[in-house]
Amino acid sequence: MAGLHQVDNATADPDSKQDEGQHLIDLSASIPRRRPYRQGEEAPDPPAGGCAASAPAGPVVVGRKHGEGEMSRPRLVLAALFILLGSLVGAPEAAFQARDPGVRGGVPGAGDPLPGLTASQLAVFQAGKEDFEEVEGVGDGLGPRFNLDSCAGCHTQPAVGGTSPAVNPQVAVATAFGANNAVPFFVTHDGPVREARYKYKPDGARDGGVRALFVVNGRADGTGDASGCNIQQEDFPGQAARGNLIFRIPTPVFGAGLIEQIPDSVIVANQAATARQGSRLGVRGRPHRIRLDDGTTNVNGNDGTIARFGWKAQNKSLLLFSGEAYNVEMGISNELFQTERDETPNCQYAPTPNDITNTDGVTGIETLSAIEKFAFFMRFLAPPTPSTTTPGGATSIANGRTLFQQVGCALCHTPTLTTGYSAVEALSNKPVNLYSDLLLHSMGPGLADDIVQAQAGPDEFRTPPLWGLGQRIFLLHDGRTTDLIEAIRAHRSGGSTKFPASEANVVVDNFNRLGEAQKQDLLNFLRSL
Repeated sequence: MAGLHQVDNATADPDSKQDEGQHLIDLSASIPRRRPYRQGEEAPDPPAGGCAASAPAGPVVVGRKHGEGEMSRPRLVLAALFILLGSLVGAPEAAFQARDPGVRGGVPGAGDPLPGLTASQLAVFQAGKEDFEEVEGVGDGLGPRFNLDSCAGCHTQPAVGGTSPAVNPQVAVATAFGANNAVPFFVTHDGPVREARYKYKPDGARDGGVRALFVVNGRADGTGDASGCNIQQEDFPGQAARGNLIFRIPTPVFGAGLIEQIPDSVIVANQAATARQGSRLGVRGRPHRIRLDDGTTNVNGNDGTIARFGWKAQNKSLLLFSGEAYNVEMGISNELFQTERDETPNCQYAPTPNDITNTDGVTGIETLSAIEKFAFFMRFLAPPTPSTTTPGGATSIANGRTLFQQVGCALCHTPTLTTGYSAVEALSNKPVNLYSDLLLHSMGPGLADDIVQAQAGPDEFRTPPLWGLGQRIFLLHDGRTTDLIEAIRAHRSGGSTKFPASEANVVVDNFNRLGEAQKQDLLNFLRSL
């Protein structure tokens, strides 16, 4: 959702044409109020107090004309009954409070390969999935510093390729196989998988790089023995005390191959098509083009095309995404990132780069490096399948989808983009129902993490795709909440001396103005995705 600064509706052009059929509002009166839920419909229970909470307190006073005698007792009783009945008729909507339906149950709506893959593509997908699930050891190159020992450990909710599971595997991996680690204070058994970053270096220069949570010190896992490694964990409590510590959680990779194949021209055209409506609500957004333009060292060379993966759209392709994650999250060097992040001599237990192309492989799949397999798995992974009836029923979900457009959410969370002509038929000219414009947006001081990545600013984030949201547990870039309403309202924050106001402010105001039943429809729609 996005929006910035209240707009003056008196100056808006009432005859302006609506782009792509969207009808935007900034007053709740513009939306027809949906009736309250009736008996037999699926909806959250009202809060304690129910209808009785809205009944008038104290004696009922009935007025009379000057000089008129006391109203007769039967008339007084009848008048009081009418008032009471009137309050009861209006009570359900007044008492009803919208709430997040929670993580959608049932079978995972994700994790399958794309339809239409060839037999050889399916074989590569399966090989990639197996490598994605594999637990790495010291002898494989794990460490010396790492966050977890497998890709699937981070990406497993609701299926392999997703995001943080209900039980955080980082708690167990801290001391697995005798490793000498303390569990950081921000990692909990029932919290999200997290990575840590520092905003600034000790000299005041910007940092922003991933700081691994654990070390291999003392780990002996059957592939290698790191008992001779004596490096220590980072001082996370000290960095937190200085306000220098931020967190990120894993992004799901379902449908990532479709996202990879969306042409830059489609992203730019969508930006232009929504620009007029967006400007009325303060929504801007820009593509993240990573390129060298000031003569400084380019640590991650790019070609000026639009990057689209990661919380700040910092990675251009799935292969780059794979190589960076293998190195940064598990400490395994590879053909894209060939240098160990920590080169302490007595903590090296595998030759570098730790993982490379197997030129002696007998089959094509056997020659592939791990990062190529990871990329193929993500590229051929199907998008999540939404529910048409859960939660709330088909009518509620349909109403919520309309409201999603009307309040302005779809200005950033674009429902559908389209792939181009791809070398892989299963990815070619396909609709991508991702609910994202893949642009960077300024989200205000409330969400700003003060991290700069390439050209993405300290308060900017890529619009996260919402497909699969119905089965996600942890929300926002740092996993700070599991509640959709809290996540929506966190999008709103006024400007500060350091950061401008969030682009989402007006849109969140629009959401807040909805009736409770309307809010519930919108929340049901989001959890149906």
